[in-house]
Amino acid sequence: MTLEMNPHGPLPGDNAFRRESLKGTQWEPTYAGALSFMRRKYTRDLTGVDIAVTGIPFDQATSHRPGTRLGPEGIRKASAENAWGPFWPWNFDPFDTLAVTDYGDCFFDWGRKENFPQRLEDHAAEILASGAEMIALGGDHYITYPLLRAHARKHGPLSLVHFDAHRDVEPDDGGRIDHGTMFNYAVKEGLIDPRASVQIGIRTVFTGERTYGFRIVYADEVHDSSPAAVADIIRQVVGGNKAYLTFDIDCLDPSAAPGTGTPIPGGLTYHQAASIIRRLMGIHFIAMDVVEVSPPYDHAEITSLAAASLVMEYLCLKAAARGARAAPFSE
Repeated sequence: MTLEMNPHGPLPGDNAFRRESLKGTQWEPTYAGALSFMRRKYTRDLTGVDIAVTGIPFDQATSHRPGTRLGPEGIRKASAENAWGPFWPWNFDPFDTLAVTDYGDCFFDWGRKENFPQRLEDHAAEILASGAEMIALGGDHYITYPLLRAHARKHGPLSLVHFDAHRDVEPDDGGRIDHGTMFNYAVKEGLIDPRASVQIGIRTVFTGERTYGFRIVYADEVHDSSPAAVADIIRQVVGGNKAYLTFDIDCLDPSAAPGTGTPIPGGLTYHQAASIIRRLMGIHFIAMDVVEVSPPYDHAEITSLAAASLVMEYLCLKAAARGARAAPFSE
């Protein structure tokens, strides 16, 4: 595609700031310009917005390698590669159906870690109060806990659809800001219904962990099953509940996602994970996050690109639920 052949009209560039419509895609060079998520408009005005994407640059709950505070920046940068039109294999542009903006990042005092959970919960509440849904770019996995608190306050107890190498229910003495223990709190506070929740791709075990009633689909079960079969398990467990999708990038094998804090061999390929998500039509998802992307440990941006693409899979799923369909090929 050349500038003269661009089918989308004039090329103003910097669409993150200059676009006028919240819908549609305006092509611009992938290697230049302001880097919002998928070149969506940067704005805190949520009028008419269906979904707001926001970054949570927090990595002070990590137990191994840091760097996920740079995750939102890395994901936004990698997303530019796909910000030009229909997304394969859906073969439609979800932004023709959904009004999506980039809300910028959640800001907090890094020297006051103890205040971070409430700050993030308030940040999420600002978005939800507008009627918009949200997608969060992490950040380490602890961020899901304050986000669940904000969403459960609006929607009630949620089903958790959790892709990860770890279950994040390690026992602790309470109150810790830790990316491996927080789903204990989410269960005990009634934020999620564990018997209507599912954890996919798990391949670690910690002494003292409880099942809490979660349906656990270990990595070997995923490898031995088709994506359709795994999706059927998820649908059966969630049923008609409202659901929150959280995707820890270390659910993917380190060969597909090396840029993460606690890589565990034996994980899913991108194709497996995306193929499962594509088959989750009918589940009432109210939010998504993708977490644990650590660009300092990445190679050629492949982890950030996988994370950005997983968000696009989710957006296509949401758009398809509103009637978006693949455009037929012309002869």
